[in-house]
Amino acid sequence: MKAIVCVKQVPDTSGKVAVNPDGTLNRASMETITNPDDLNAVEAALQLKDATGCKVVVITMGPAPAEGMLRELLARGADEAVLVSAREFGGSDTFATSQILAAAVKKVGLEDDDIVFCGRQAIDGDTAQVGSQIAEKLGIPQISYAADIKKEGNTVTVKRMLEDGYMTIQCKTPCLLTCIKELNAPRYMSLGGIMDCYSKPVEVYDYNTLKDDPLIDPTTIGLKGSPTNIFKSFTPPQKGKGRMLEGADKNTCAELAAELLKKHII
Repeated sequence: MKAIVCVKQVPDTSGKVAVNPDGTLNRASMETITNPDDLNAVEAALQLKDATGCKVVVITMGPAPAEGMLRELLARGADEAVLVSAREFGGSDTFATSQILAAAVKKVGLEDDDIVFCGRQAIDGDTAQVGSQIAEKLGIPQISYAADIKKEGNTVTVKRMLEDGYMTIQCKTPCLLTCIKELNAPRYMSLGGIMDCYSKPVEVYDYNTLKDDPLIDPTTIGLKGSPTNIFKSFTPPQKGKGRMLEGADKNTCAELAAELLKKHII
């Protein structure tokens, strides 16, 4: 049994975000982190490993420096890591990315009792599409917004968080689950894990590795195979300083009301 986790290295949006002229993010100019929701997916897989002894495999698609992120996940307890990296994959939107990641999951090997984990969404795109599209292209059931996960045999019971409550769903494995931050608290890297993570190999899947899969079609991967077109991308202007009104008298209240009226807030 395996728990396969798809993760993404994303720009640290707490810093300055740069945009290329073609509308894509200038990732080389920004610090990167592991996508937060993906850490909850990794933790869900590690908890399944703690309970069942299954193997945890983490997969990411990105440039060569993404290996460092995979090493950190090995230090948290993952057993194997796969870096999907090739120039042919560059510029992929959610459709093309899911094609490539689904092919990578198939290459790792998807068996009857396996579970694929993804984070709910990435903080750079916020589409929440890739996980669902991977499941569709693998032909397996999917359950999104997982807030609690229980596995018994080849049956998975998931409590989904909705806007107005919860929904409990059961499905058979193999399946794909997308995880939310309320699911768990990701563990830290252990000292032993840090010492051992560089002794574990990171396998690289390039274009030649995956090209025989029917999903890897030059017309449906990379920038040319991405149907999403960005009309305009820009950095929003910095907001001005706020204005503080002091006092609890009638005149201050009248001045506040006048300002709110001027801005069409009241």
